[in-house]
Amino acid sequence: MPNIQMERGVFCSYANRLAGAARERKTRGEFATFMPDDGASGFAHGPPSMQPAPASVRNWLIVVAAMILFMIAIGALTRLTESGLSMVEWRPVTGWLPPLSDAAWNAELEKYLSSPQGRTTNRGFNVVEFREIFWLEYSHRLWGRLIGVAFAVPLAWFWWRGQLTPHLKPRLLALLLLGGLQGALGWAMVASGLVDRPAVSHYRLAAHLLLAVVLYAYTVWLILELGPQAARRDDAETSRMATALIGFLFVVLTWGALMAGLRAGTAHATFPTMSGHWIPPGLFDLAPWWINPFENGTTIQFIHRWLAKLLVLGVLILAWRVRRPETLAAGAMALLQLGLGIATILSGINIFLATAHQVGAVLLLTSLIVIRHRATPSQQRPVSAMVGG
Repeated sequence: MPNIQMERGVFCSYANRLAGAARERKTRGEFATFMPDDGASGFAHGPPSMQPAPASVRNWLIVVAAMILFMIAIGALTRLTESGLSMVEWRPVTGWLPPLSDAAWNAELEKYLSSPQGRTTNRGFNVVEFREIFWLEYSHRLWGRLIGVAFAVPLAWFWWRGQLTPHLKPRLLALLLLGGLQGALGWAMVASGLVDRPAVSHYRLAAHLLLAVVLYAYTVWLILELGPQAARRDDAETSRMATALIGFLFVVLTWGALMAGLRAGTAHATFPTMSGHWIPPGLFDLAPWWINPFENGTTIQFIHRWLAKLLVLGVLILAWRVRRPETLAAGAMALLQLGLGIATILSGINIFLATAHQVGAVLLLTSLIVIRHRATPSQQRPVSAMVGG
């Protein structure tokens, strides 16, 4: 009899420990994970002291993604108002402080008037006119610095608190390095317009925009990985189609950036034809012929128009074939983006329409990323979503 009571005591103690572990796992359900089966598996692939990354990490990345999207909009306004060359120096550490006195403003104006744009396009500028373009470029650079702070400081905090997963740490470091590269690339773009002509290199402008979009896209992917996973499924065909459309969207973005850099949108302000032509003359005016798709404004606009139409068609086909909420939203966004592009052309490149068109491309990319994520099953490695407790 004593032996039976002792065995019952052992079983009760073991049952209590299991109940406590279950309660602990239930509490951990408040955290975001990379994998939908982390809680269900009971962390069988990791030690008991492991826990998922907290939801605050995902919320932080949502804020960063929103800041990058706003930065892309500010960048469009800066380019369209030709304000990007108003600051002729790059001071990454001390440049956050604007001129604070009349003497400082006059000194900045003198520097600007000695630049190619100041000597030619705006040679009669006074301080009041100069401030109008200066503040937009200043806001653009200041917002970039704020993004860096908003990313680096919480990253250090979460890292120090042990709240980042081994799977997440190298990806966040990659984002930090790419963000620093983006700042340097932005200055390289501006510097190209301070040498001998009052315009930046359209190649560097395209690279600057594309890197910003890459930063945004990867941040969105990490947000989705850390969020709810119930909608994910194994749909290889949809995943392939979404991946192809994402890649194609980057191609369309590239020619859109080249068109913006060369101000080629005003060359043919009609739709659906280009100044009355389906195939406009002058597509191969430059020599050698292969340089036309990259430096001939007419050719670049022609390519961008038709690539954009093919992209919209592809998204609509995906929406029709799959018919899920995320694909229907992408189809609607594609049609809206097409409408914004047409309106931008017909308006003679209205600043606000053109800015909305650039932001619309990023929102369309967001919808395609969501489709791609939901069509891909989560990885079966729960341990990769753990951090040391």
